[in-house]
Amino acid sequence: MAAFTAELGLPGLVDVHVHFHPPRLQRRIWAYFDSAGPLLGRDWPIAYRAAEQVRLRWLAELGVRHFTALSYAHRPGMAAALNDWTLTLARRVPGCVPSATFFPEPGVLDQVRNALDAGARVFKVHLQVSGFDPREPELDPVWGMLAESGVAVVAHASSGPVRHGFTGPDPIGAVLARHPRLRLVIAHLGAPEYAGFLALAERFERVHLDTTMALTDFFESLAPFPRELVPRLADLGGKVVLGSDFPTIPHSYAHQLEALARLGLGEDWLRAVCWDNGLRLLGLPVLETPG
Repeated sequence: MAAFTAELGLPGLVDVHVHFHPPRLQRRIWAYFDSAGPLLGRDWPIAYRAAEQVRLRWLAELGVRHFTALSYAHRPGMAAALNDWTLTLARRVPGCVPSATFFPEPGVLDQVRNALDAGARVFKVHLQVSGFDPREPELDPVWGMLAESGVAVVAHASSGPVRHGFTGPDPIGAVLARHPRLRLVIAHLGAPEYAGFLALAERFERVHLDTTMALTDFFESLAPFPRELVPRLADLGGKVVLGSDFPTIPHSYAHQLEALARLGLGEDWLRAVCWDNGLRLLGLPVLETPG
């Protein structure tokens, strides 16, 4: 890891797709992965299972200087408490970007406004797990508020690893058509609907793609990234950001970086993906510059 960043002249990494959940929820999520639940479709060993303080230390040792704490509500009544927890984590942990979530329920607009007022710089929604339609009328003012704020929203909107709920480019694409200034981050490069989500990033100025688990051996065995799309991914270099899914990943953190490097898109592209683009997306101050 140190060799990777040193070779690129980077002070570290910015990872826009890291998960931290309250302990009870984290245990339940890991239990679901251990059981190879139906939304996974296969065995999914967890490479970085440990207590919170250990995971924070591992991120530091991996050179991750800035990271999110993406938790997400999968039913009504969760979001407000999750936001309190993740925003408190960010206040006490250097490098942790203030993160929040929302769910279509009464009071959702006030919950999002409160999170923004508390300093949230990124939101997370998981359309596959949560199973809600992003086009629900109740969410329209939320998307509008977020578009106006310019704060990023990381969305698992694609159908990987298993199609469920309102996944695919069309539902979230309809939201973007109504709110074209929304700063949306499509997780996993949109796997397996890569082409459709690349098209959204090409069409809408603020749409980004995160690399989370995409191009790794694990994902390539499920949904290979079409090589004919690589030139389009290169052209979107300023809108591609590093994501990992740490800690619940079935491979080493370094393998995600190796998977990006073996695309052969060059050091400038890697520097942008692993550092510059993430800083800009999350509105982080440029305290260090690549040397």
